[in-house]
Amino acid sequence: MVIKTQTFSTKPKAQAIALAVFENQDLTKHPFYKGLPLNIRQTALAYLKSKEFVGKNDEVKVVPYGTKGQVLILIGKGEEKNWTLRQARNLTRQITLVCKNHRLKEMALILEDFWVKDLLAENLSELMAENIFLAEYEYTIYKSAPPGGWPKIKKILILSKKHTAAEISRGLKKGLIIGEATNHARDLANTPGGDMTPISLSEAARKLAKEHGFTCTVLLHQEMQKLKMGGILGVARGSDLPPTFSILEYAHPENQKDPAIVFIGKGITFDSGGLNTKPDTSMYEMHMDMSGAAAVLGAMSAIAQLKLPVHAIGLVPAAENMSAGSAYRPGDQLRSMSGKTIEVKHTDAEGRIILADALTYAEKFKPKIVIDVATLTGAAMVALGQRTAAVLSPEEKLAAEIHEISENCGDYAWPLPLWPEYESEVKGTFGDVANISNTRYGGAITGAAFLWQFAKKLKHWAHIDIAPTMTSIEGQHLAKGATGAGTRLLVAIAQKIKL
Repeated sequence: MVIKTQTFSTKPKAQAIALAVFENQDLTKHPFYKGLPLNIRQTALAYLKSKEFVGKNDEVKVVPYGTKGQVLILIGKGEEKNWTLRQARNLTRQITLVCKNHRLKEMALILEDFWVKDLLAENLSELMAENIFLAEYEYTIYKSAPPGGWPKIKKILILSKKHTAAEISRGLKKGLIIGEATNHARDLANTPGGDMTPISLSEAARKLAKEHGFTCTVLLHQEMQKLKMGGILGVARGSDLPPTFSILEYAHPENQKDPAIVFIGKGITFDSGGLNTKPDTSMYEMHMDMSGAAAVLGAMSAIAQLKLPVHAIGLVPAAENMSAGSAYRPGDQLRSMSGKTIEVKHTDAEGRIILADALTYAEKFKPKIVIDVATLTGAAMVALGQRTAAVLSPEEKLAAEIHEISENCGDYAWPLPLWPEYESEVKGTFGDVANISNTRYGGAITGAAFLWQFAKKLKHWAHIDIAPTMTSIEGQHLAKGATGAGTRLLVAIAQKIKL
C-alpha cells in the first residue's frame, strides 16, 4: 500500500472519495463536495434531509457512482465538541476498514477532516499514516485465500487545502515506519508458538538488525550459565527448546557515547503455566506471551529507521514455560543473576522471573533509563479493562510522563501506584523474593513490586504491563489478534522522554 499526497483537487483521481463530517455539519462546504457529480451531490443531500445520515459517530454510508466503480464514502465524526486525538485515530482506522471491506483499491481523504486543535500538519499526517497501516493489517499467513484474494488497498491520497505537500510527506514517512514496525511486532506475536520459539525469536532479532543497521548479539544456554542467569534458565527447564537472550543496540553517530535508553521485552514464546498449568481457555493465546519482546524488536527497528538521535538498547530474554519432569516446581528456589534467590510460589508467574535477570544485565550499560514491557498480569486487565496498559514506577513523575507520552502517541498506559509498602508483599519465606504476592489483591502492582527488587541499582526504571492491550477488541477497528502494544509507546519514549 502507498500513502501519498499531491496538489489539492476537488476531483482527486481515486476510486473512492471520503467525506468525513461532524454531526449536522453543512455538507456543501466540504472541499470535495463541489467536485462530485450533480446526482451524487443530490443523493448525499437527500440522505441528510431524510436523516438517513446525520454525521453521528461511527455512521457510514457508501454510495456508488459513475461507470468505473467510483464510490462516495460518507462517514460521521460525531459532535464537534467531542472531537479529540482519540477520535481522529479511530476515524482513520474506521475509514480504512470501510475501504478495505468494500474491496476498494484507492481512496482520497482530506487532511482537514481529521484536524485536531494545535496539531501540526506533519504530526497529523504521521498519525493518519500510522493508523491506516494498523487498520489495513490482517494476519493471513496460515489461511487459504478467498476467491479474488485478500482485499488490499493499493493507494491512499491525503490532500490538504492549507498545508504543503512537503509538510504532509514528512509526517507520512514517519507514520509509515512506525506503522510497519508495529505490524511486524504483530506478525511476531501472532505466529504460533510451535513456529515462534526462543531460537526463532532471536533469529528475527538478528534479521531486523541486519536490515536496519543496528547490532544484535544472542546469548545461548552456556553463556547464560556463565552469567548465572538462574531465573531464565530455571523457567526454561521444562522445555525441550533452549532459551535465548538477545541484545540489540542502536546508536546515532552523534550519540554513541550517550547513556543508553534500555528497553526490555518479556519473551515467553509459549506459556503453558508450567506445572501450575493454565486452564484450557486461558492457554489458547499464550503464543502471544512474547508480545513485550515483539514490541522491543519493533521499536528498535523503527528507532533505527527514523535515525533518532539516541543510544538505545533492547534486551529480549526468551524461553518457553512448559511442563515436564525437568520443569521448575512450586517451592523451588532459583538463584537469579543478581544473587538474590527467587522463591517459586507459582510457576505461572514466570515472566517476572526472566525479566529479573534482564534487569540485572541492564546494569552493565549504566543506562539513563530502563523500561520493561511485558504481558505480565491478568490483574492489570481486571483493574483497567482492555483499552490501556498499566505503567508503574517508584518515581511517580516518571510514570506520569510516560502516561502523557502515551496519550500523544495513542499507545495508552495508565499509572498505578508502586509504593514501598508493596515491597513487603513479595518478601519470600525461605528465599529472598517470592514470585507471587502473599495476598490475592493488587496483582498488577505486586508483579511490579517483584521486578522493583531487581531494579534498585538502576537510575530510572518503569514497568509497562501490556497484558490488557495484547489483543484487539471490538470498536478499535483492528484485525483480531495481536495489536503490537508497546511498540509505538517505546518509540515515543525514545523521542520524547525528559530526564
